[in-house]
Amino acid sequence: MRNEYDFSKSRKNPYVKQLKRQITIRLDAVTVDYFKKLAAELGMAYQNLINLYLRDCAEQKSRPVFQATVAQPASSRKK
Repeated sequence: MRNEYDFSKSRKNPYVKQLKRQITIRLDAVTVDYFKKLAAELGMAYQNLINLYLRDCAEQKSRPVFQATVAQPASSRKK
């Protein structure tokens, strides 16, 4: 292996922007802990596991199922 390499004539991967997009997402601590634990068991990065799971959902066009709760106006909440 060389001590130094010459990258002066190199070029960036033209497809890198099509591969993945960096975003900011807020997840519950419980959710992150779950995926971290599962990813450790599988021997992979938890971000990749979350990406694979979401991609699978997108490919299957699955929709989340949850119960909607009606938020009370601030003025009617108990103090």
